[in-house]
Amino acid sequence: MVIVDKSGVHRLEIRCCECPNAMSPDIQMFRHRFFPASFNRPKTVFTFRVLNDFLLDSLECGTSAMNYYSKLRRMTSSMFPHLVPDRYRELMRVARQWRQLKTMKWHGFGHRSDNPSTGELALFCPACPQPGINVLLSEDELLDDWKYTRSFVMDGNFKAEHLHPIKPFDEVWLSDGLGFMVGKDRYKMHLAEAADMVEKSSCNNHRAVNQANAARHKLESTGIGGVACARHGCFVPHSMVDFQKGERQMNMDYALCEASRHNMEGITRAVTFYDINCQYNKHFRVRVDRSRFLDMAPQLTIIPGIGFCYVRYASNFIEGIGRIDGEIMETLWARLNLISPAARGMSSPHRKECLDYQMNDSNFCKMIRMKRTLCGNTSWRGMASRKTEWLARERIAQSSRLNDPAAMDEYEINIKKAPSKKEIELRLLEEGNARNAAPSRRSVATWISTGLAIEEAQIALLIEVRRIGRRSTETQRLDIARQRDRLQGQIDGFARSALTHLGEGFDADDEPEDLNVDILDDLDDDPADFTETSHTWTNSPELTVIPLPSNLGVDRCRRCMAEDLIPLEMSLREGQANDALHNLRIYLCNKAILFRTTVRQAKSQALKTRAWSQVTSVQQAVSLHASIYTKTRKQMMKLEPGQDQLQKYKPLLREQLKISTAVGDPNARGQRNESLAWFWSVEVDLGGPDQSWNEECEFLLACHIPRLPDWTHAKFTESIGCGQRHYEIDGGKK
Repeated sequence: MVIVDKSGVHRLEIRCCECPNAMSPDIQMFRHRFFPASFNRPKTVFTFRVLNDFLLDSLECGTSAMNYYSKLRRMTSSMFPHLVPDRYRELMRVARQWRQLKTMKWHGFGHRSDNPSTGELALFCPACPQPGINVLLSEDELLDDWKYTRSFVMDGNFKAEHLHPIKPFDEVWLSDGLGFMVGKDRYKMHLAEAADMVEKSSCNNHRAVNQANAARHKLESTGIGGVACARHGCFVPHSMVDFQKGERQMNMDYALCEASRHNMEGITRAVTFYDINCQYNKHFRVRVDRSRFLDMAPQLTIIPGIGFCYVRYASNFIEGIGRIDGEIMETLWARLNLISPAARGMSSPHRKECLDYQMNDSNFCKMIRMKRTLCGNTSWRGMASRKTEWLARERIAQSSRLNDPAAMDEYEINIKKAPSKKEIELRLLEEGNARNAAPSRRSVATWISTGLAIEEAQIALLIEVRRIGRRSTETQRLDIARQRDRLQGQIDGFARSALTHLGEGFDADDEPEDLNVDILDDLDDDPADFTETSHTWTNSPELTVIPLPSNLGVDRCRRCMAEDLIPLEMSLREGQANDALHNLRIYLCNKAILFRTTVRQAKSQALKTRAWSQVTSVQQAVSLHASIYTKTRKQMMKLEPGQDQLQKYKPLLREQLKISTAVGDPNARGQRNESLAWFWSVEVDLGGPDQSWNEECEFLLACHIPRLPDWTHAKFTESIGCGQRHYEIDGGKK
């Protein structure tokens, strides 16, 4: 007889007891911890030890039966493994039986005459509320309280695909629908009746919707999808389904309905996290009502959430949920993908048994490691001021979220965008008309704004002249000449209108101090050196100083009786600085995207040349707007700015214009000590009317989040339930 053991494959002579009262040969072998490959006339037996070792190898290493038996053959004879008896097919058959027996024993069916029902050969999360199992209600307590809310996460896995079986008529089902995979018959009838609607995504992140109808004809199943508990990451029994094409709604509807029937008697609230919930949840109840095979309790309210979305579907703003990992199922797929390659060509029942066993082990590992996260102490310091108002506004938003997701915009991040130069000019003109200003002061805001535009044109022309240098073509020199002629006409018109706005005390022939533009490509440039290295001269239009109040100086404006122009120019200068910083951020982002998507992806010299030409073009725009900001800030300093303006508009340094594409990767090394330059948050209102920034966001001290609404901390204080991670704000745990 061939005996397959953990130590190798052996041939031994075995004789069974043949006494009149002796047990059958197969029972005798079981008594000696041998599992026979057949029960009538066994010729091969497997020891219990080798079967346990194979199941453990399959769980932890994803070892297939072929690879495992090949290892045993080489352990038996390292020189001639091909001469060792081949019992690969017997190992697959016996391993299936052994796995089924172990599973039934673990779930209490080893010595019972009744058969397990749907989902009874599967472990579930011990911390999720399950009436009659871990929830015992007092007399005045109901299951509709927020702390009995069940949280589900839904997702699909397209690596767990399955080929068409070779002999589907010869398949033997041992545990159809008893574990995590749903029963085949009812599921097939549901798919036959469900309407296959081709969906169009209304969101650019809906990859699951866009790929829902991607069929692959060589596969019986393109993947699997299902439901797990969102807080602890345990698969829900009898809620895993096969995909026939892509991740379609008919598949996920069946999975969610089956998950809602598992130990949820009396529970009235469930939160589902799904990447496409804003699209999927729109007509979910309609699809359930129309189907004969979808069943969900009518009193159960499904609250949609999205793991990576904004306030309308974020977990932080759902009562009873708090901070949660809405993408936790991605971590569960990693463990399941160990056996996906080996299960790809198995028979349908064998594959589902392997997946059930792997998911059951995943839940078991979660269960035994859950204690250390559930026993943490809670310490919160609530805020008394304005708490009643925040909670009232929160209750209104929560009660309206199901019918109108836009009600959750109450939690939206409050960013007050810095006003642009056009907005400020419009406001100044409206204020001048409202107070019936004098004719010489009515259009002064437009006049100053025109001067600022001329300065920007001067800076752009300076950079262009410096770029081409003295070695320029006739076409380039002609283009520069035309720009100078156009710019000189604008300067002459501006100087003539200055007599109207600056009064009789201003002499247009006076020369203010020379214009000095800091070009960030070379901060050490001097105007004299600049004229020597380019086709320009001292009185060229790009070096002409125009009669703005900042160029005249505060004292001279007072002598000219034009002191009221100083606050007007300061306001417009702020808008000009805001515009320059906004454009600077846009082009820096474009530069980072170009490096990540174009430069690094270029495989040929031609593609690299084109990519670097795009980077050069973007870098020129960065230099232009950085120069405009530097010039604007320099002029603001001449207008005696206030302390708030000095603190807001800081000097721009060359090293702050460097872009690291690793900032976009949260898992990149070195991100712990990385911080963005000051101008990335210059538009964020950090104070608010009551300067309550620190009180509102003390639990996110280490995060670069622009601003959270006032009631976020109070919401966390009120809605933390048992089994959640807790934080101690004041000098404690985070």
